[in-house]
Amino acid sequence: MTLIGGVCILALPIAQYPQIAPPEIQVQTHFTGADALTIEQSVAAPIEQQMSGVDNMNYMYSINANSGDIRLIVNFDVATDPNIDQVLTQIRVSQAQSQLPADVNNYGLTVKKSTTAPLMLISVYSPKGSYDGTFLANYGYINLFDPLTRVPGIGNVQIFGAGQYAMRLWVKPDQLAKLGITVPDIITAVQKQNTVNPAGQVGSEPIPSGQKFTYTVRAQGRLQTPEEFGEIVVRANADGSFVRVKDIARIDLGAQTYNLKGRLNGQPAAILAVYQLPGTNAVKAAQGVRKLMAEAKQRFPADMDYVVSLDQTLSVTEGMREILKTLFEALALVVLVVFIFLQGWRATLIPLCAVPVSLIGTFVVFPLFGFSINTLSLFGLVLAIGLVVDDAIVVVEAVERHIEEGMSPRDATLQAMREVSGVVIGVALVLSAVFVPTAFLPGITGRLYQQFALTIAISVIFSAFNALSLSPALSAMLLRPRKKTRGPVGWFFDRFNRVFGKATHGYVNWSRLAIRKSFLSFGLLVALAVGAGLFGSRLPSGFLPEEDQGYIYLALQLPDAASLERTDQACRKIEDFLSKTPGVQYTTSVIGFSLLSLVQNTYSAFFFVTFKPWSERTKPEEQYAAIKANINKQLAALTEGIAFAFPPPAIPGVGDIFRCSQQAARARYADPNLFAECSAGFRQGRSRQSHQAGDRSWPGLSDAPDVHGRFFRELLQSVRTNMAGIYRGGGRLSHRREKRWPILRPQRQRQPSPARCHFKYPEHRRSGIHVALQRIPRGPNQRFCRAWL
Repeated sequence: MTLIGGVCILALPIAQYPQIAPPEIQVQTHFTGADALTIEQSVAAPIEQQMSGVDNMNYMYSINANSGDIRLIVNFDVATDPNIDQVLTQIRVSQAQSQLPADVNNYGLTVKKSTTAPLMLISVYSPKGSYDGTFLANYGYINLFDPLTRVPGIGNVQIFGAGQYAMRLWVKPDQLAKLGITVPDIITAVQKQNTVNPAGQVGSEPIPSGQKFTYTVRAQGRLQTPEEFGEIVVRANADGSFVRVKDIARIDLGAQTYNLKGRLNGQPAAILAVYQLPGTNAVKAAQGVRKLMAEAKQRFPADMDYVVSLDQTLSVTEGMREILKTLFEALALVVLVVFIFLQGWRATLIPLCAVPVSLIGTFVVFPLFGFSINTLSLFGLVLAIGLVVDDAIVVVEAVERHIEEGMSPRDATLQAMREVSGVVIGVALVLSAVFVPTAFLPGITGRLYQQFALTIAISVIFSAFNALSLSPALSAMLLRPRKKTRGPVGWFFDRFNRVFGKATHGYVNWSRLAIRKSFLSFGLLVALAVGAGLFGSRLPSGFLPEEDQGYIYLALQLPDAASLERTDQACRKIEDFLSKTPGVQYTTSVIGFSLLSLVQNTYSAFFFVTFKPWSERTKPEEQYAAIKANINKQLAALTEGIAFAFPPPAIPGVGDIFRCSQQAARARYADPNLFAECSAGFRQGRSRQSHQAGDRSWPGLSDAPDVHGRFFRELLQSVRTNMAGIYRGGGRLSHRREKRWPILRPQRQRQPSPARCHFKYPEHRRSGIHVALQRIPRGPNQRFCRAWL
């Protein structure tokens, strides 16, 4: 049993807490160029309709962003299998694909088991600044992304920083207008001429006899350099001349998107966020990632390096190390106490052998119940040490008493087991009855303390089994008639027995007095209960205590629709004072993304602030509470936006972030503007409550302004205008008046003067027709425009 338990220890997953977070399956896709409302109506709604009623689903919510990203998260019952949940979700998504736009289906839909926070952050940077963020990010995409996803226990890898490499064509509107060429014409030419062209073989069968060789023809494939793209023919003129891409556009190799920036301690970097596969061993997964990066570093180009700027398993391993230290200390203390009371090394050796057998044997049942090695299960073993040793002590004392009466060790063991077997079984059943009911508590609390309770109960049962089998066998072989101990140890035992005898006599006398004076005893009991209640009511309450996990999160949100440049400037201020904060080792910045909303936008940023190792933080100002208070004090003086630091959840996936259900809101408020007004009122009330409580932060999505262009279809059709070309950006949008429009609230009655913007479409150059848009206020987050020709 001990051997099997040791083998199970090597195979069991290691985590900080049991897996109590409900499984979540995430569906992701992208609709290029679409706004949040369009995505919600054309993508999220069809998927949600098909997803409704999937087996064992608790709820689902979707996050639709103006960046074109959609993220649908389906939450399942905590007792379900995540793999089955993923299959069921995939089936429902397949049923909805026929109702989705073609661009979404072409991009593809990803269904995967999700974890909200990354397990590790790997920051690839250039120490001397030889490479920019675009190069670093694409090096990660090309050389590190696929190997990291193949590491056992890693479910997903996301790269924060610049986008992937893309050939960018910066068109010249004036040249387009002169030549009468539209952007769709350029797109069509690129799609036709940048293709893979299989050319077949020369001399392949069937052929006439006498053919000596067969050659495979390799034609030119996709274009790769800016020069090759510049030679693409957009139009052939009647006079034999050609209009090429290089004549009407500037071509260069850049990033596909520029809406994200990644930095490490203020220096450009590619941030590789590594997510754990749910249910796997986090420690082994982190070790695999570190081993892979150490091997990949040998192939890095000059002036490129990496650091693991965040590792959640460090707190797990540090906690496990402290618990194992406590476990050995408790074992040593038990051995010392047993030796002092039994006063013989033979008698002490028997309980000492029984303790590890019971504790290690407990791991045999862990795979059967789906348990992991975590903080609570090890705490249960620490507490079980004092319980499992009692049964062996009872057997040893009973056997020694009969040996002192003159019986042989074997006969004394048999007689002792006849007397104490029932007692050992009764004690094991009583202790099990105390802890086993805890495992039947419902909900997350029950699953949290299930391993703690069952670990103790199982170890006690194994202890009783050992007391009925192993301990008697060892007693018959090891115990001998006791001899008086001499020397310093004998002198200590004599003094100890005298003191312990007096203490026992005094305790018996006080107990006799308490039994006779029952009124005083009950009065003392009531006083202790009242005191415990008063002190307990003053203690802070919570599901789990806030601990120093070695890092904290920091969120920044600027005013609605603030540009990425403003956000970047505010982030540099934060990075500057974080670099001077005692105890902070790494500051990993992701500008343009918020982990709270899981949305990319220009007015949000998120920071992963990693502390120095626990052994290096010895000063008071370098402790967790002091660092957090210092950072929040500095952030309170930030005028650019709202920023706050907060600890990560004690259990990944079980946090305290409030999510407002848009699906429920649609059932009550048909108009999104009314729901936006309701949400604004809730935020204002929540902000007042937070201000009274001393917390000025409100994490959440805001209603950013946008522009809605509405065209008269009849007029556009009469002049043969391509509406798709207009929406795809076939011209230039410019504001005649104010470039920064104020945010309008529904309760305002006054109508501001309309601001006109002109959208010049080059295909109307000959007729002098242009499309004009007039802004009309309509709701907190929309701007409707009227168009005319």
